[in-house]
Amino acid sequence: MSAASLSLVFLKPIHSQKHQSWFQARPRTKNTPIFIKAQSGVKNEDVVIVGAGIAGLATAVSLHRLGIPSLVLEQAESLRTGGTSLTLFKNGWRVLDAIGVGNDLRTQFTEIQGMAIKSEEGRELRSFKFKDEDESQEVRAVERRILLETLANQLPPDAVRFSSKLKKIGKNESGETILELVDGSQLFGKIVIGCDGIRSLIAKWMGFTDSRYVGHCAFRGLGFYPEGQPFEPKVNYIYGRGVRAGYVPVSSTKVYWFICFNSPSPGPKVTDPTVLKKQAKDLVRNWPSDLLNIIDLTPDDTIIRTPLVDRWLWPAASPPASAGRVVLVGDAWHPMTPNLGQGACCALEDAVVLSRKLANAIKSEPGTVETALNSYGNERWPRIFPLTIRANLVGSMLQWENPALCSVRNNIVIPKLVRLGPLLEHTNFDCEPL
Repeated sequence: MSAASLSLVFLKPIHSQKHQSWFQARPRTKNTPIFIKAQSGVKNEDVVIVGAGIAGLATAVSLHRLGIPSLVLEQAESLRTGGTSLTLFKNGWRVLDAIGVGNDLRTQFTEIQGMAIKSEEGRELRSFKFKDEDESQEVRAVERRILLETLANQLPPDAVRFSSKLKKIGKNESGETILELVDGSQLFGKIVIGCDGIRSLIAKWMGFTDSRYVGHCAFRGLGFYPEGQPFEPKVNYIYGRGVRAGYVPVSSTKVYWFICFNSPSPGPKVTDPTVLKKQAKDLVRNWPSDLLNIIDLTPDDTIIRTPLVDRWLWPAASPPASAGRVVLVGDAWHPMTPNLGQGACCALEDAVVLSRKLANAIKSEPGTVETALNSYGNERWPRIFPLTIRANLVGSMLQWENPALCSVRNNIVIPKLVRLGPLLEHTNFDCEPL
């Protein structure tokens, strides 16, 4: 459910010195420090990354390219290769190229040429071609499993320690950061990078609020066509009242789909794929048949239902991205809804920006690590904060239920007012090779 969803809310990244100073000056949220008594013989690690998702592995690979080793702690027994796919725009591909894995991934996934928007009755409202607006644009839907495996394969053996779930983070009496795992083991992290997702324990320890449910949930799946999928290389959107859906080819045999629906609460967790398929199809029972066919061809292990959440990093209210030598990356810091297709892209951006600053500090002046982490937060916040708000507002508009508003959206806003260029402006990001 990514891509350049339609927005009239052109909240742009903040680049002025005035706004950066405002961000730098905001007070840190006060929280009660957690003191942990260190065990004897606790091992020291120079750089510890908590979480082997996209943010964690991209950060580890970026640091590795720059000559900085790290230890990645992952709570699962293996890479979390479940789930479906995610759409990467040119900013994501520039990062993947910078860390040396872009070409490996391009050969496996279809380049998407444009997008078509339809009503729930099947009437086409608008269509776009990405390169008509920006010749440098690159859009591909990428399987999460393959992306994680590709990143992990760039790391040395034993760089990722599995079955290592974080239980607690704190300081010892000397002020050193201690990570305590659920198995009772401990380790010192001279530098700790939190990539532990939307329910980040590290973010909570730093004083961040929990991520906030935005009022809608999503079904996602990956349809499988063993004889070859029949669709053109474009994103297909369908907009209804309080429900929207979409599908996009991933490769020659796979098609990603989503259905987003309004719900007053996240509801109970459902994992039974038969129930999930039925619930998804009930929402779009009378919609274009292509969508229903894709759902029918979805393997059980690729269908999921998740609530959508975000966290707005208000200046003068939210804590900074770092506290001492502890720092956050990706969803752990700035969870955002997928309405702009920028969650994974921004996590990749975070990874290379942080890694460059951290590597420079470690190699030149180790005493400036805290300054480097602060610099990372100050540079990234003016980009992340507007994107998080914009993604939220785009989703709210596309989830309208009022018939009059939906009519205006489908008959005036989409066909006559929306321009693709401004919708993709946020995908501009310069990234030199590491």
